[in-house]
Amino acid sequence: MAGRRRGNRRGRHDNQPVKLVAVAAILIGLVLVSLRLLPGSPLESTAASHWGDSSTAPRSDSAADRHNRPNPAPSPTPSLTPLPFADRDLDLDIRGWYAWSVLDRRTGKIIGSDNMGETSTTASLIKSWIVADYLRRAAEAGQTPSDAKLADATKIIRDSDNTRAEQFYNGVGRSASIKRLISTCKLTDSSVAADGGWSRTNLSPRDAARLGNCIADGRAAGPTWTKWLINEMKLVRGSGDFGIRKAFPAAEQKKIAIKNGWIDRTREQEMHINCLAIGDTWTMGVMVRYPINLGYDYGMKNCQKITEALLQPAT
Repeated sequence: MAGRRRGNRRGRHDNQPVKLVAVAAILIGLVLVSLRLLPGSPLESTAASHWGDSSTAPRSDSAADRHNRPNPAPSPTPSLTPLPFADRDLDLDIRGWYAWSVLDRRTGKIIGSDNMGETSTTASLIKSWIVADYLRRAAEAGQTPSDAKLADATKIIRDSDNTRAEQFYNGVGRSASIKRLISTCKLTDSSVAADGGWSRTNLSPRDAARLGNCIADGRAAGPTWTKWLINEMKLVRGSGDFGIRKAFPAAEQKKIAIKNGWIDRTREQEMHINCLAIGDTWTMGVMVRYPINLGYDYGMKNCQKITEALLQPAT
């Protein structure tokens, strides 16, 4: 009897480790299940992540959604305000030769007559470059023109003074200055005069418009003097105040910078009349050439007439 009781006690002790192992297994299983359900756990199941993890939930910007979503309309490109000129062929009752060109300062686009690349002698129109070249070179050399020199420059621009223009032309190297004009302003049609003088510089209406743009954007006179030069060109007066800007309303004329040229060429028995104008968004060159007996006024009025024929109707 006693032996059987001892045997029964041993049996009870042998079953307890089994029970402990079973309990431990259950606890481990519960822990593993908990880890699979815990967001962010390494053992997180796919199902659990779908339940609670927004980072793996289906996104509204998935490839399929983007494919089905209509593309947004592109923002419209702001359109430029049209220039005041129309690109049209002219058939005017004008004797002799005439040509014109307009450059859009915002885009660089050039329009003009079929013969806008043909040249004529500039006369005083070229003085705008001579003064610009002098002012830019002075600034580049670290020099400030004296009040007397600036007064001379004013006379050259506003009153087209020939004597002072010749002095400035000598000071900037004569024909070397015209070569700088051609390279600096990227002219394609123009050339130095055979005699090296400023008055017989060969310029086309297309290159006149380019010269105007070169003055307006600061290449000609440089950053220090561009504003001063353009203001002087707005103040042209007396016999030199004719042509392009006269085609505009009086209020607008004050905003347009000009430099004109006019001369009687006895050798050729021709009048050469040239007009350069700089507006806010455009530059323009007009050149006319005709029999000398018709006088100055004929060409001066025709510069204006050509411009008027190209202006768009007011809206």
